[in-house]
Amino acid sequence: MKKDGNLSVMLKGLLRENPVFVLILGTCPTLATTTTVIGAFSMGLAAAAVLICSNAVISLLRKFIPDTVRIPCYIVIIAGFVTIVRMFMQAYLPDIFELLGVYLDLITVNCIILGRAEMFAGKNSVGKSVLDGVGMGLGFTLALVAMATVREVLGAGSFAGIAIPFMSTHTIDIFIKAPGGLMVYGFLIAVVNAITKGKAIKKKDFSCAGCPSAGVCNGGCASAKKEGE
Repeated sequence: MKKDGNLSVMLKGLLRENPVFVLILGTCPTLATTTTVIGAFSMGLAAAAVLICSNAVISLLRKFIPDTVRIPCYIVIIAGFVTIVRMFMQAYLPDIFELLGVYLDLITVNCIILGRAEMFAGKNSVGKSVLDGVGMGLGFTLALVAMATVREVLGAGSFAGIAIPFMSTHTIDIFIKAPGGLMVYGFLIAVVNAITKGKAIKKKDFSCAGCPSAGVCNGGCASAKKEGE
């Protein structure tokens, strides 16, 4: 199999394997923190920082972490970096810290970060793992900002807290509520699907063969053994 170049490893997270609009991961923080552009951008940067650092460390230690306890080890590493980011924000960016609230702590169990640790960092070099973290982190951030822009402009009549003439007096409140968030999310997924013509990812890249539970699953993953033969 031909290995991806360094540039393609980083760029795939922007569109082809965008974690929000293609892989549909991290939905909870996506919907919760995109009512404002500032909140979305801050969450994206925080998650990207944790993703890059945890990818690097997990890749560096991948040969020393026993396979049977790799997931708990990954979570401990990720939680360590989340704590560092949390303490930094609490000390130097208290307003952002209060804005993100509990969702900052939930980065620890973000499916995007744990998923990249399992599917990429645990199997590739440090350099490529860092690039993967940069690409996925940037893709996550751009996706959040795109959603937040639509929701804040239409729902609050502002952008990054700055009022927009006319829009500020003609707001559509539903866009800053949960139903509006789901509407915008679905619309943007449809846009990305249309741009890529439904070929953003290859089915074989995300088959049951990559699932850590494939060997014990009684459902669809049970066929993974045959796929690998």
